[in-house]
Amino acid sequence: MGEALKARERSYCPYSNFAVGAALLCADGTVYTGCNIESAASTGCCAERTALFKAVSEGHRDFAAIAVAGAGKGEEPDFFCTPCGVCRQVMTEFCRPDFEILLTDGKEIKCMTLDELLPMAFGPDNLA
Repeated sequence: MGEALKARERSYCPYSNFAVGAALLCADGTVYTGCNIESAASTGCCAERTALFKAVSEGHRDFAAIAVAGAGKGEEPDFFCTPCGVCRQVMTEFCRPDFEILLTDGKEIKCMTLDELLPMAFGPDNLA
C-alpha cells in the first residue's frame, strides 16, 4: 500500500483535486505504479490504468494484485476508493477473476477480488 500512497503524490489533478495512486504487483514481483492524470479537455487516465498500461507496455501480462489509495489532494484517505468501471473493465482484460484489489481508508486495508468488484464481467473469453 505504501507504493500506492507514494504514487498519489505524483497525481496531476488540477480540476478534481482528487489524487489517486496505484501500485500493480506483477506475478514475477515487479511493481508498476501509476497516478491519475487529468487534462482540461476532460480526458485523462486513472491511476489503475496508468499502472496497468505501463506494465503491459513493458511486456508484463501476469498480475497478482493492485493497491489503490485515493483522497482529496493533500488529504489522507478516509474511505475505500475503489477502481472506476472503466478500470475494472481493463482489469478484466488482463487479470483473472481472483486478482486481488487492495484498498485503504487510512486505517485499514480491505482486500477484494476483481470478481467481487465486477461480477458477471464481459471479457476476452466471451468473444472466443
